[in-house]
Amino acid sequence: MDKLLTASRDHRSLLCVGLDPDPGLMPKIDVLQFNRDIIDATKDLVCAYKPNLAFYEALGVEGLIAMEKTRQYIPKEIPVIADAKHGDIGNSARQYATAIFDTFGFDAVTVNPYLGHDSLEPFINRSERGIFVLCKTSNVGASDFQALGCLEPSTSHAAPLFQLVALKAKEWNVYGNVGLVVGATHAEALRTVRELCPEMVLLIPGIGAQGGDLASAVRWGVDAQGEKAVICCSRQILYASKGEDFALAARQEALNIRDQINQHLAALWR
Repeated sequence: MDKLLTASRDHRSLLCVGLDPDPGLMPKIDVLQFNRDIIDATKDLVCAYKPNLAFYEALGVEGLIAMEKTRQYIPKEIPVIADAKHGDIGNSARQYATAIFDTFGFDAVTVNPYLGHDSLEPFINRSERGIFVLCKTSNVGASDFQALGCLEPSTSHAAPLFQLVALKAKEWNVYGNVGLVVGATHAEALRTVRELCPEMVLLIPGIGAQGGDLASAVRWGVDAQGEKAVICCSRQILYASKGEDFALAARQEALNIRDQINQHLAALWR
């Protein structure tokens, strides 16, 4: 989390670029070279990068090699979040944690809390690394389960499931390395989670192609100091152009989004 805050302050940025190479959308170029060009074009504009493992696994062994080399290419001062959404029984979770943190060297990972505390404990116990617990995700079907009313055991009051997840994650945050994933497509949920967890880092996907409101993401995502929000954007930046100028176009789009974030942030203090 210190690494994240340092990168955010140094680059005046809450922007995280998702490195999700889709051969059907990207220029006719090698995945690793595509990633390198995107990184070179945006590394002074971001607080983090977030590769989604699905895009690399879909390419087989060569894709995993490209992911590993991409991780190694990113400057050491910029945190890298593995968007893996892992969550399994303890024995398997330990192997996932080893793979993410030791084999591939990621700084943080997204995790699924559905199996409970023991499924996340191997990640949480790596106190020098970060985990982001899925809370209110940005997809259309998020409310199928995450908005269902549940009884809070300590009070017997009904609350949406995502709120109980937020409170559990806050309880598990004994090392200060636990954050939450809350989509920009659910502004009221984002506001609620920030109120419940004022000190935790929020990973906020859903702006750009998914239609989340950037102003609301900033207003309700940041903490009292205007920090601890990681606002993610992938397709809008990666595929700003499909031509030879893709990296330049990606930089311009990333710069525009970073500056818009900062403008919304500045408006909060007026």
